[in-house]
Amino acid sequence: MTAIPLRRDFDAAALRSVAKKTKDAAQARRLLALAAIYEGAMRTEAAKIGDVTLQIVRDWVVKFNAHGPDGLIDRKAPGQPPKLNDAHRAALMKMIEDGPTPVIHGVVRWRIVDLCQWVFEEFRIAIAEQTMSRELRKMGLRKLSARPRHHARAEGAIENFKKVSRPAWRKSRAKKVSHPTR
Repeated sequence: MTAIPLRRDFDAAALRSVAKKTKDAAQARRLLALAAIYEGAMRTEAAKIGDVTLQIVRDWVVKFNAHGPDGLIDRKAPGQPPKLNDAHRAALMKMIEDGPTPVIHGVVRWRIVDLCQWVFEEFRIAIAEQTMSRELRKMGLRKLSARPRHHARAEGAIENFKKVSRPAWRKSRAKKVSHPTR
């Protein structure tokens, strides 16, 4: 198996200069290992400089050839794609804003577990409570809940039933004198 040649637009001095200026220690270590290869060192020696295996040095060479020194910077792993898309989030937001109907949904206020169950029933997407909480935070919602209200409550109905009454307790008129105990 033949070694993959390095780019010709760089040399050992240029790589050492970039390694000196960078704030990323891992990138500097990789650049110094490749600088040794430019100076004629074997790939085994470059692997010892980088404290890695030959396969990893080969991967560095491929990345360096494709993207230059920036190809040797650690990137954040992409992770799993989100389970909910924009259409799911819009439907979820509408469901939260409308609030639950106790007869249909069986709850008087939404909990995260109820929303997870609703998403599964509606879209057949199993989502964990922690993930749902994260999604709700991204949508600008918090874990606060108001008192439950009936979905068909008439405006002003509460004021008609409120009673205006005197306070149940009153201050006594006569001052009682307490006698000291011995």
